[in-house]
Amino acid sequence: MSTATATQNQSSDSQNKLLYIDNIKVLLTILVVLHHTFIAYSTSEGWYYTEQTKLLGARIPMTMFISINQSFFMGYFFMLAAYFTGSSYSRKGISKFIKDRLIRLGTPILFNSFILSPFISYLVYYFAKAQHINYLDYLRGYDSWIDLGVTWFLAALLLFSLIYAAAKKIFNTSLEKPLTAPNSKTILLFAVALGIISFLVRILFPVGWVLEPIGFQPGHFSQYIALFIIGLLAAKNNWFEQLSDKIGKQLKRSALLCLLFFPVFLIIKFKLNSPSSWFSGGFHWQALLYAVWEQWIGISILTVLLIKGKRSWNTSSKLLIKLSRSSFAVYIFHPLVIVAFTLAARNWAVDPAIKLLVAAPLIVLGSFVLGSLILLIPGVKKII
Repeated sequence: MSTATATQNQSSDSQNKLLYIDNIKVLLTILVVLHHTFIAYSTSEGWYYTEQTKLLGARIPMTMFISINQSFFMGYFFMLAAYFTGSSYSRKGISKFIKDRLIRLGTPILFNSFILSPFISYLVYYFAKAQHINYLDYLRGYDSWIDLGVTWFLAALLLFSLIYAAAKKIFNTSLEKPLTAPNSKTILLFAVALGIISFLVRILFPVGWVLEPIGFQPGHFSQYIALFIIGLLAAKNNWFEQLSDKIGKQLKRSALLCLLFFPVFLIIKFKLNSPSSWFSGGFHWQALLYAVWEQWIGISILTVLLIKGKRSWNTSSKLLIKLSRSSFAVYIFHPLVIVAFTLAARNWAVDPAIKLLVAAPLIVLGSFVLGSLILLIPGVKKII
């Protein structure tokens, strides 16, 4: 066997070992779509168009889903992106690496700010607010051109990537001795420490405080930064492959215990009359408790999914390949699908919680169909 053929086979084997990561990305993308759909039907703000359910029995599980989702899914994206950042930098070199990141991340940001987000806002203005003016007239009065929307993640990832490239160029250091993969105790201590850091950050920047116009929420960035670094270290030290089933079982129990603890927050809120804002930030013990719980359950779920994926999801099919390939497009365009569905159902005379049950699967399906169609446009695959 020639050296070139051996190298190609090794590369193919390496890619096959990481099929589960593509499948996890598909799962995370579905969670993103569901997350924003739940927000659209459970709150009165935070999305283009919302209808808040009046059913307390529905609002509690909806809030629970949003809270648990928020505890890990975006941080997971940062970690997985970082996992491939080092190899991409080494393969391309700094100039090509930066150029690639600017095109692949910068182009969707500009597209969303100047084309997609204004159009979605117009749909809400025209149909929900019954302001029947044409699109050009609407754009003349539009004042939110730098509105990143969901592409705040791409902006943050671009920033992290540029900082990484600069650090590699300036310091050019590497670890001489590989770091051992963390065990369950180390992972949970990391989660607690991250929760305390998040609490300290949220004293000044509570959850919900947004850095306009780019859309960053500093209250969550402690996790994003930490998990991006973890992703870099995991790739360098082959941590994903070293995580054992024993760790998975231990952290699964950990996640279930955290899940069972969630009603305690409801007791604190309703029995002690604690304002919801006290859980989001400020110098309150409720904020500390919630921040530690959030990171504990989030890091536990994240690790369990990683180990479960490595053991059971390291497979592929035509459907999974197609879903994985369209995930990036789905992430960018799913707000359009959500708004289209929620506006279409706005006059349906049932509680929004009922609409959610009907709309959620259709929105997920519609988002992937649209994402697949977007990729058929000439030139799009070169970017997303």
